[in-house]
Amino acid sequence: MFKGMEKVWDILGEILAIVLVLVYALLIINAKFQFIPDGTLMNILQILRTYGSLLLVAVVGLEAMSKRNIVFQIIFAALLVLIVVFMFFPETYQNFINLI
Repeated sequence: MFKGMEKVWDILGEILAIVLVLVYALLIINAKFQFIPDGTLMNILQILRTYGSLLLVAVVGLEAMSKRNIVFQIIFAALLVLIVVFMFFPETYQNFINLI
């Protein structure tokens, strides 16, 4: 499923890692010195901090799964979908727990 995409995931993972390090550094420095005003830029940085980590985990996981067989790739993709669904639709998680 992801064969041949290992280099693409590798490059994307490296870029995301660098961007996330810069975002975290900016937010930590801003917490002390407050040089970024509240507004659009701060909102973008907060969104990158929140969802960037999940995106980085997904990209690195897809890179690792590109070397594995199709069963592991499907399991990883299903777990990733489960995380995203529960993250964006928390009421789905509550309904799922109530069923159990």
